[in-house]
Amino acid sequence: MRILALDVGDKRIGVAISDELEISAHALTTITRNDRKKEIREIQELISEYNVEEIVVGMPVMMNGSVGIQAEKVGRFVDELKKEVQMPIKLFDERLSTRLIEKTLIDADMSREKRKKVIDKLSAVIILQDYLSSREGRCDLSSE
Repeated sequence: MRILALDVGDKRIGVAISDELEISAHALTTITRNDRKKEIREIQELISEYNVEEIVVGMPVMMNGSVGIQAEKVGRFVDELKKEVQMPIKLFDERLSTRLIEKTLIDADMSREKRKKVIDKLSAVIILQDYLSSREGRCDLSSE
């Protein structure tokens, strides 16, 4: 079984995939946001291509645990995705994943232009790797 992770932003969706043993996460692609139906269709194609059986979506909750504007946007996207995809979709606390990746890339002296191209899918890798490491559900925000 493979797990697909999504880091849903306003402009792009970073995508990562687990290996078949669900041990490690790997960057897959970035989906440009401009048409909700097209975005969901691209996700469906990835599900089919990689035999995905579960999706993990990073939920950008606030540092105090409350739901902010961005988390509400992600929640609406997940609601629409659930209508089109018939498999478990889990929400996972992704506080600071993008900032962690950005700091790492800056420390590696990567240019802003190059960071922009990889940051979303690398954030999805962090979300998925954290999810795989915490299968006990401590950080799982889903009601499932």
